[in-house]
Order: sequence, then structure tokens, then C-alpha cells
Amino acid sequence: MHEYVGAIHMHSIYSDGTGKVEEIAGFANEVGLDYIMITDHNTLRALKEGYQKWFNDTLVLVGCELNDRENKNHYLAFGIDEAYSTRLSAKEYVSKVNEVGGIGFIAHPHEKRSSMEEHPAFPWTDWEISNFTGIEIWNHMSEWMEGLTEENKYNHFVHPLRSIVAPPAETLAKWDELNLERKVVGIGGVDAHAHKINVLGFFEVEVFPYKVLFKSIRTHILTNESVDKNDVEKSKRILYDALKSGRCFVSNYYHGDAKGFRFFAESGGKIFHMGDDIPLTDQVRLRVFLPNITGVIKLVRNGKIIDETENIDSQFIITKKGAYRVEIYLEGKAWIFSNHIRIGL
Repeated sequence: MHEYVGAIHMHSIYSDGTGKVEEIAGFANEVGLDYIMITDHNTLRALKEGYQKWFNDTLVLVGCELNDRENKNHYLAFGIDEAYSTRLSAKEYVSKVNEVGGIGFIAHPHEKRSSMEEHPAFPWTDWEISNFTGIEIWNHMSEWMEGLTEENKYNHFVHPLRSIVAPPAETLAKWDELNLERKVVGIGGVDAHAHKINVLGFFEVEVFPYKVLFKSIRTHILTNESVDKNDVEKSKRILYDALKSGRCFVSNYYHGDAKGFRFFAESGGKIFHMGDDIPLTDQVRLRVFLPNITGVIKLVRNGKIIDETENIDSQFIITKKGAYRVEIYLEGKAWIFSNHIRIGL
């Protein structure tokens, strides 16, 4: 399979970010990202003005971050041609995205940040909705702000990557619960804005530059078909289809390059990938391969860790139905989170 590594969820000058799209793309290209996904708030200006294209080796895809009139229920929508009104309810804009063949992911679903009054939390509240594509299981900016205190704010500002520990337990639990009913895809987001603050009234400092955040939470997309630098629409379709299928995993690049990680199932002489639903037989085997490094591999079934090993690879014989995924840790630090393989559900 082909593997494309990129960053999802970021804002440009077209909403509340400070970078021009071409500048953001340049930073992504510098750090070796294959793609980035722009998600300005309630606008597709970057799309309308022609920025959905290749910038050297980085493909820029443009979606937007939708919200309701209360500025809740933020939704990362892709594959759409118009940004829907904030007068619509979450149920309405999630349905509209589906109607036009788009995909969408709940952004920072359990956000609880309270360290800055000017930056309140924007959690997802309408869990009665069931037709979204997936959820953002790990958001760099949300975790950073939720962990910010008066005592640690200096270290948090100086070391924005070191302060990111793991996805919220509440979000992982909800994700596992949802996958017992249907496939719900997990992605990672950086939520980059590159805010600039004035220091002592003399000069501006850029907080969390795009280039820095591009070295944190990444989403790896696995595809059967290779993207085409001469065909943006084809490349977009390949990546969006893989995301919709759940053929992706999330990593924290700060702890190591996760490119090459694989999690799949073998059954009846066939290979099944993340995002697949397969029947439970007496031949189902889950396989895990790490990219040339030993880590702690934790097998999760229906939200509970049921096995754990420290190795460069591993295999598990499956005898019970459930939603299975793996988490990988390096020296006790959260590194990789796979999507689920649903077995016998």
C-alpha cells in the first residue's frame, strides 16, 4: 500500500490564522509532509481562490470547519463546494456534507480548556447525530490548552511539542463505544493558527508556528492507488476515499517517525485493513509491524486493553468478536493509534 503522511486541521488568514496558504504549504513541504488539509472557519475562500493544488511535493486540500450558531459542534468538512451557514444545526450541516458526497470529522469533541477566557472550549454536544464520518481523536492545540496552568505556562510556550502527552481518555472511550455500532474513523489534528502576540509592546512573537506543529500530530493515510501530481482531483479522491474507509492511523512525530507502521488482519488467506469489517472465524489473526523500532504494543478490544507486548512486531489470535485497535508507546510515551478492525460485529 502507498502511505501518505500529513497534517489535518489548520487555519490561514482566511479565518483566524496568520499564515497565507502558500506560506503554510511551504512549511509543510520543508518538513516533508505529503499533504495538508486547510480548515478555515466557515469559509472555502482558499478553495475558491485556487489554493487546492500541489506546492512542490505537498498537496494542499481545502475543507472548512463548520459550527452552529452557539459556536459549538465544530465539524471538519471535506469534499464540499460551499461553506454552510452557522444558522444551520449540526444535524443539518452533517447531513448536507453527506448529501454532496463529502466527509466530515467531529473536531476536539470533548474540549474542556479554561486557561484563557478569550479562547473558550468548543466541545461537541449533539451525540444523537450518527452519520458523521469520524472524530478527531487527538488535537494538539486542545491538549496544549487544557494542560496549561499558571505554573507551567512558561514551559508550555517554550516547549509546545513536549507538552503533548496522549489523546483524551474520554474521547478514546467514546470512539471505541461508537465503533461497536458502526465504523467511526479516527484522525489527528494540529489545529494550527500561528497566533502572534505582542511582547512588552516592542515586538511580535509567533506562538506555535505552523512548521513546529507540523512535527507533532500527523495522520497517515494508506491507499491502494498512488496519488498523481498531474491530477489534483484524482489525488483528492484517493486520499478522501481512504480516510472515509478508515485506512489511516495517527502518530505523534515528536516521539519518532511512524511511517511504515502496519496493523492488519489475516483470515481465510486474505488481508484485511484498518476500517474493514470481517467475520469472526477460527482463523483470524491480527498482525502489527513497527517501523524498525521496538515499542510497547497494546491490543485494545471494545475500549479495554486485553494484551500487551514489547517488540518490533506482534500477532494476536482472535477468538471473540469486537472492535479491535492498537496503541503503541515508546518509553512510556503515546506514539501511534491505529483505526479499528471490526470483527464479527
